[in-house]
Amino acid sequence: MKRLDATILNIIKQRPEDSFKGNFGKVVLIGGNANFGGAIIMAATATVYSGAGLVTTATDTSNSFSLHAQLPETMFVNYYDKVQLSHLVSEATVVVVGPGLGDDFHSQEVLATVFANTSANQTVVIDGSAITMMTAKQIAQPAGNIIFTPHQMEWQRLSGIKIADQNVAANQAVQAQLNATVVLKKHHTEIYTADETYQLPIGTPAQATGGMGDTLAGMIGGFTAQFSDSIQATLAAVYAHSAIAEKLAETQYVVLPHQISQSLPKFMKQSVNNRG
Repeated sequence: MKRLDATILNIIKQRPEDSFKGNFGKVVLIGGNANFGGAIIMAATATVYSGAGLVTTATDTSNSFSLHAQLPETMFVNYYDKVQLSHLVSEATVVVVGPGLGDDFHSQEVLATVFANTSANQTVVIDGSAITMMTAKQIAQPAGNIIFTPHQMEWQRLSGIKIADQNVAANQAVQAQLNATVVLKKHHTEIYTADETYQLPIGTPAQATGGMGDTLAGMIGGFTAQFSDSIQATLAAVYAHSAIAEKLAETQYVVLPHQISQSLPKFMKQSVNNRG
């Protein structure tokens, strides 16, 4: 198992002088039912602050005011509009689905619409409720370059491996069956790819607060939209997430997810500058 270190941040490149938003990907995030709107707002915030070119948030209409008030850089779509949602998903560079989506009948319909409209050339980040519904409702894995971002209980549901038995060999075997990248969120997060397994050696207990996983999913969406190697981009997002948190925790008892997002532009710029 390889240990991640700061060299993974080399994938963050200086932007060309003639850049425009179309150079940096089109991300659609789907989630946030009437009760869990904060989750998708935190995910979308991370995607915007990580530098994705064009970001659309498909969520319950009850979240539109909060979304626009907190994050005017993202567009809003009513995720019950199947025609519009289908079009947005099919046209995206990256799809992030699951933060705060819930698991009721309406959530299942939304997930079915999303999964029916992804394609092999897209990156699809599957998080939270979407993982739970896939296993509970036996929903087939969609087309695309799939990145699962489960915590250990969600991984137990998806993989069938009990938490106590989640060792590297067992996890690798299921990753191979899924043919997907797996970001297993835990103390010292592990990332399983087709070619290698990585461990994140950094992090802080100050991250133990609601919304951390949603923020990480959004960061992965933003990084994979911009940087051509989706595996390296995922690894860089995982590392940056905890590196920022560690720095904030030097003077804070708890680190809030939105603080990580707000720190991202400066962190990414410093990563580029530090290479000379």
